[in-house]
Amino acid sequence: MRLPKLIALTGFIAALMVNADAGAQQIRGTPGAPDTVMTPNPFSLPAPTPPFTGTIMPNVGDSRTAWPPQVAAPADAPNILVILTDDVGFGAPSTFGGVIPTPALDRVAQAGLRYTQFHTTALCSPTRAALLTGRNHHSVGFATISETTTGFPGYNSIIPRETATIAATLQATGYATAWFGKNHNVPSWEASPAGPFHNWPSGMGFDYFYGFVGGDTSQWQPGNLFRGHTPIHPNLGVPGWNLTTATADDAIAHIRLNTSVAPKRPWFIHYAPGGAHAPHHATPEWIARFRGQFDEGWDVLRQRIFDNQRRMGVIPANAQLPPLPDVVPRWASLSANQRRLYARQMEVYAAYLAYTDFEINRVIQAVDEAGQFDNTLIIYISGDNGGSAEGGLDGTVNEVAWFNGTLFSVDQMLPFIDDWGNDRTYNHMSAGWTFALNTPYRWTKQIASHLGGTRNGMAISWPRRITERGAIRHQFHHVIDVVPTILEAVGVQAPTMVNGIAQRPIEGVSMAYTFDAAGREAPSQRRTQYFEMLGNRAIYHDGWMANTTPPVVPWDSQSPKPADVMHGYTWELYNLAADPTQMNDLAAREPARLRAMQDIFMMEAARYQVLPLDNSVLTRMISARPGPAAGRQQFAYTGPVASIQGNAAPSLLNRSYRITAEIEVPQGGANGVLLTQGGRFAGYGFYLHQGRPVFLWNFLNVQRHRWEGPTALPPGRHTLVFDWQMQPQGMPFGRGGTGTLTFNGTQVAQRALPNTLPFTVAWDETFDVGLDTGTSVDDGDYTSPNPFTGRIVRLTIDLGDSTITPAALQALQEEMARRQRRTN
Repeated sequence: MRLPKLIALTGFIAALMVNADAGAQQIRGTPGAPDTVMTPNPFSLPAPTPPFTGTIMPNVGDSRTAWPPQVAAPADAPNILVILTDDVGFGAPSTFGGVIPTPALDRVAQAGLRYTQFHTTALCSPTRAALLTGRNHHSVGFATISETTTGFPGYNSIIPRETATIAATLQATGYATAWFGKNHNVPSWEASPAGPFHNWPSGMGFDYFYGFVGGDTSQWQPGNLFRGHTPIHPNLGVPGWNLTTATADDAIAHIRLNTSVAPKRPWFIHYAPGGAHAPHHATPEWIARFRGQFDEGWDVLRQRIFDNQRRMGVIPANAQLPPLPDVVPRWASLSANQRRLYARQMEVYAAYLAYTDFEINRVIQAVDEAGQFDNTLIIYISGDNGGSAEGGLDGTVNEVAWFNGTLFSVDQMLPFIDDWGNDRTYNHMSAGWTFALNTPYRWTKQIASHLGGTRNGMAISWPRRITERGAIRHQFHHVIDVVPTILEAVGVQAPTMVNGIAQRPIEGVSMAYTFDAAGREAPSQRRTQYFEMLGNRAIYHDGWMANTTPPVVPWDSQSPKPADVMHGYTWELYNLAADPTQMNDLAAREPARLRAMQDIFMMEAARYQVLPLDNSVLTRMISARPGPAAGRQQFAYTGPVASIQGNAAPSLLNRSYRITAEIEVPQGGANGVLLTQGGRFAGYGFYLHQGRPVFLWNFLNVQRHRWEGPTALPPGRHTLVFDWQMQPQGMPFGRGGTGTLTFNGTQVAQRALPNTLPFTVAWDETFDVGLDTGTSVDDGDYTSPNPFTGRIVRLTIDLGDSTITPAALQALQEEMARRQRRTN
């Protein structure tokens, strides 16, 4: 066969292949034309390169060009905006009866539907993993937050490649994808600029990411903020800068870019601001709006919210308002100082939530101004769990202290009352307010056994498809139902293969059947849902809920819990149709039904990787994990390195260690940071101040322990050493010891400490060499970034053995079990 005929035949065969595949790959336009697009076959994503449909001859003049079709979403596919706020109780926003104005949530509800029986997982990372994958949180490795993971499949914080995110599906289907705000789903040991990045947004299907990596951050001075994989510090030199506004600004700019450059390309945005998770950082103007509004206390507030909810129809008519738990004091019993402090805490929280919602409204307005509101599916979930009670009964001026087992009294916190919410506090509020904001449901964040921990308000709008305005839906649904809802709205199926890896089935069900008026009274298509968090658990099935009784309050991380998690908990039973707020326990009356519900829970637990049950917190938080720091005893740095998060850095806690800094001081002397981790609210620093060497431990912004040389270092090459020798005996956590600072082999400072930080430094501030990217460990000495003005030749950290051994953890668990037996 002659070559031209062979080539022509090849092109003809390729065209036949394209036509044969047309049922799988939806082609729109003339094959080969520059504007032809293709919606991939959802069986396998991303789509393979389609065959060439033109003609290739020896000479270009005898050949015919043909462009491969561009990947595009189905015709008229909607934009998708998924909004998720943080630590917001069901009764907090005005949309669901609260007194905190949330006009953005109101706007979405009024343009579409509000859902009154939507559920999350009771904790942050798990809800987010379930939201993005459409699978239960244990199924995707997120039984708990990434900082307390263990090496079991349901608990390791690694989203399997077999459970691709909705972003990966939409990206491969032609969507532009972006993530703004909080990302608490990177395994903690991978949360550094060194990666690896396959568990970052870029590896999960997102084209663009602007946000912070971790559980929370300062909204004034975030130390864990990234654009893509690059750490950024836009607050430096910008007085009044706040991440809440900056996140909205970045999202608005991104929307304008996409809608102006590629207006026909739909987009998917996951918008997850830090509000209203602690620290509650609102601007002074927002805080001023709420002054005096909560002086009547939480008893009055919860009744007011309950009355609003009944009037609005967002709770069943037969709902009862449960009494406050006995552990929460009545407002009338409080002292004047307690009332003053607690009222201020609530003012700041309300300001923060209102401020967050205001900035969300700016993002929605940008969509409207781009002319895309009608064909944008907006799903606004008010909270990734119930309101947080982790501030304890008094609240806290420093959340890092709570995670180190330290509580502040009201008298200790009152001097900070005017600073509450600014960058001098890492604040949280009294749990009394939390119970009020979770009205009418019992319990709070962390407590997956009760609806106060898992029921969150949600609103959905899509004017082109949802024609009802301001209607209410009462079907029982869960966060895993968001992904199948999006897939149905877009008109694509869940892929069977992604990047050559077979996918597990989606575990949620679509909520799109509720979009039409005919779906108003339709029975819920979710009949069964399990809940489990830190040992607290529940099972919902056909209107009934069986659940365990929480053994301790959520702000108590040290009291004993049942050692036998499987059999040591008491169970309750509720008919939610007759008793929507879990008031009338039927366990004793209907033991057979309770046993049947427990059996269903175990079937679901086995199916979705919930086992083994684990109710520990502190032991999980300090357990060894993989990553670049695992098993290493020595760390060496030969110049500036910044923005390394804790699990990828050497840990100085609960061990002896030696830090050796070989430096060169230029003529005229040197200043600046050699090494730091943490900052204003807890951490350590090694630096030159007025030319003198300083090593400083900041214990929770309460005590600062300082080792300082007497004179400034002369020009030349020098060796500075800080050596910490832990006491040989004592508790494994926070044990004291003696620190010695030497200069060129000569001791210049020594002091002993009776104890040290037991569990963590400030997690939102990173490990830095040669500068400080967050707040300083002592504001009196320097302001960040304070780069070292000399030269770091080599900085070495040598670690001794940790006291946190498997034996020590076992001893701790046994001691807690003994305490549990004594209390029973």
